[in-house]
Amino acid sequence: MPESGPLKFSCFVTGTDTEIGKTLIASTLVHALARTGLRAAGMKPVAAGAQWQDGAWHNEDVDSLVNASNAGLPLSLVSPYLFQDAIAPHIAAQREGVAMQIEHIQECYAAMAAQAEAIVVEGVGGFCVPLTPTLDTSDLASRLALPVILVVGLRLGCISHAMLTAQAIEARGLTLAGWVVNTVDADMPFQAENIDTLRQRLNAPLLGVVPRLAQPGVQEAAGFLDFSLMEGWPRG
Repeated sequence: MPESGPLKFSCFVTGTDTEIGKTLIASTLVHALARTGLRAAGMKPVAAGAQWQDGAWHNEDVDSLVNASNAGLPLSLVSPYLFQDAIAPHIAAQREGVAMQIEHIQECYAAMAAQAEAIVVEGVGGFCVPLTPTLDTSDLASRLALPVILVVGLRLGCISHAMLTAQAIEARGLTLAGWVVNTVDADMPFQAENIDTLRQRLNAPLLGVVPRLAQPGVQEAAGFLDFSLMEGWPRG
């Protein structure tokens, strides 16, 4: 595998909860980066829920990131901790007798950074999901020291969830580089008013509002997002 030059872009994607569209947005980010001409890769360091297919364990989120990537990096780097059960990752790790180590994730990220020009790291669940008895995903984000993109699942309660997550990101000394609204509840009343409230309170650019898509995919989501609003976005 040929080595690339220094990273030109990297970020950490987190969300206000699980099942709110992190993977869709992270995969769309990778796709958009690849379209700028960069060797782009997605990374999901911890994934829970896998099916045996074609002689290997597959996770839907990991596959989405791999399909959006053009760097061709091995799965052992893209998802160093892939668990079979779709449960809280620290419990899945215990059931499989695995002790997760953030240092190992850092090593995998460094190996990816030596071979790619852009990396999007997707967290698991929300921002503070336990990984070990003493560490969680906020510790992982802090160790990687990447700017953070927050995916806000648009549904009742999202304002508080978004504000609490933004505060946790700031408390870790990390930069909230932008936020994306992904519509979870298409029938939620006063959607525009909720988004406007977050515009006033979140100190970061809104990168786009993705409606409830009949067939979610990077091509469909890309039309609703403008990542160029982020500082540091690569120019093609």
